[in-house]
Amino acid sequence: MAAARPTGFEAVFLDPVGQVVQQRWADAALTVAFEDLAPVSAFPVIPGRRWGPGLWWSATTGRHVAADSNAMRIQLMLLDRDPDVTALAGRPVRLLWHNSRGQVRSWVPQLFARYTDGTALLADCPSHPDASGERAMKAAEAVTEACAHIGWTYRRLPPLDDILAANLKWLAGYRHPRNAGRLGLTAAVLEAFARPRPLLEGAEAAGDPIAVLPAVFNALWHRQLTTPLETPLHEHTLVGPRGWSGPGKTGGAG
Repeated sequence: MAAARPTGFEAVFLDPVGQVVQQRWADAALTVAFEDLAPVSAFPVIPGRRWGPGLWWSATTGRHVAADSNAMRIQLMLLDRDPDVTALAGRPVRLLWHNSRGQVRSWVPQLFARYTDGTALLADCPSHPDASGERAMKAAEAVTEACAHIGWTYRRLPPLDDILAANLKWLAGYRHPRNAGRLGLTAAVLEAFARPRPLLEGAEAAGDPIAVLPAVFNALWHRQLTTPLETPLHEHTLVGPRGWSGPGKTGGAG
């Protein structure tokens, strides 16, 4: 027997002064800047969990984004570094719908990302691929359909490889503009890595490594420089200019 298809999607969100608003989903998607809104509901605090709700400072917007788990924070890092992403928000909208039996169903995706073309991503960030119950999977089907109606995307974002996640965390520590250092340092760093060379060698070519390395990591975060992020970062890691494909690769690198 085919699964019941949800109908009549509605959006529930908080307006800029904190008042609850319910609106037809298609209308809200066209008119509401969800990236500017506070979470529509609080992130749950789960006793015994090692990582609780917190804030992620976005290098893309210069504002904080609410996050509820380490898995979500890592996905925020990945999206914050994506040049096609212009804004991020945590839990800004609840979707409501009725199934074919007339029962009201709802879901609050963990993450919202706006893209340069005006479209958006709604996403959840499971801690492992099988982290889902029946309610979550049915909600994923419904939210996927709701997004498809308006040209947006819904995804359950898979956990990142441990090495990639560790490298992102390291570079994220240098994402703030203050790590670009003194005036002219970034230009010197980019010149030092105009050809691919080991990380420490290039840093020494640009000046005192203690002062230069934060600027190198800042440039890597902002994709002004490139290095493969699928292998551990270390002093001999090859770093090259923007667009360099990396050693032995044909596609773009991190």
